[in-house]
Amino acid sequence: MRAKLELLSQQNNNRSFLCYEVKLPSFDFFWHYHPEYELTYILRGNGKRLVGDSYENFYEGDLVLLGPSLPHTWFTEKTSKENYRAIVIQFSLNFIEPMLQYPEMADIKKLLRKADKGLKFSYQKSKELSVDLHQILHNKGVDSITSLLLLLQKLSNSRTISLATPGFRPIKGNQNQQRINIVFQYVQQQFKNGISLREAASLIHLSQSAFCKFFKRISGKTFSDYVNDIRIAHACQLLIESDMLIEQIAYESGFDSLTYFNRIFLKKKETKPGSFRKRE
Repeated sequence: MRAKLELLSQQNNNRSFLCYEVKLPSFDFFWHYHPEYELTYILRGNGKRLVGDSYENFYEGDLVLLGPSLPHTWFTEKTSKENYRAIVIQFSLNFIEPMLQYPEMADIKKLLRKADKGLKFSYQKSKELSVDLHQILHNKGVDSITSLLLLLQKLSNSRTISLATPGFRPIKGNQNQQRINIVFQYVQQQFKNGISLREAASLIHLSQSAFCKFFKRISGKTFSDYVNDIRIAHACQLLIESDMLIEQIAYESGFDSLTYFNRIFLKKKETKPGSFRKRE
C-alpha cells in the first residue's frame, strides 16, 4: 500500500478550515498524507498510530498535531462494539500563514514549526481541552476562527513529545512511496510471525544490501530497528491490557527469545517489562 495524497481543500466549501467528528466501526489502515496541518483527538477507542517512523499504541484522549505532508494513519481491529470516534481539525498553511506574521502569534508559530515530525500532547492536556475541541465543531463564522486560534495558543504552552525521529524525511516521489508502503504493510501483517529481510527486499525487487540502504535513507532507521519498534509497541499494549506472562507476551509480539525481548524492551522503553506493567 502506498501513502495516498488526500486533497482536503476539495472537501471544504463553507469554512476556512475543516473540523468534523469521525464515527466508524473501526479505523482502517489508510496510510496517507496531505498539505494541511491536522489535529486529531480520540474520543473513543484504542489501536495503533503510525506517524512517519513512529509506531505507538493510542487510547481514548490521544491528542496529536501533525505538520504538512507527514504520512500517518490510525488503525484498529474491526469490532462489532460501539463506534470509534475522533474529532479532526485540518487547516492549510495558506489559511494560517498570514496570521503568523504578527508578534502575538509567536508561540503558535513555534508550535507549528515543531509539528513537522508530529507532536503528542499529554492526556491531562487533552482532557483540559476537551470542551474547546467540541466547541470548535459547533462554532460558525468568525467564532470558529477565534476558537481555533485560542486552542492553538493553549497547545503552544503545553509540553509535547515528538513522534517521528529527527532522521525521518517525508517520502518524495511516487515510486519511493509505493515501495516503502509495500514494506510497511508487509511488516504490519507479519510482525507476530517471522520477518524475513530477504522476503522484504524481494517485495520491492531489491537486493538485501540495497534494500537496507533504501530503508535507512527513507525511514531514518534500520529495518530491524523499525520491526522492533512495532513489536515493542504491541508488547506494551499486551502488558497494559492483559494478564499474560511476560514470556508469552514476548513470543506473541514476534520475539523468539525472552532474553532478546527483555534487552530490546529496556533499550526502547528504558525500563523492564515487569516495571512497565506496574507503572501503567
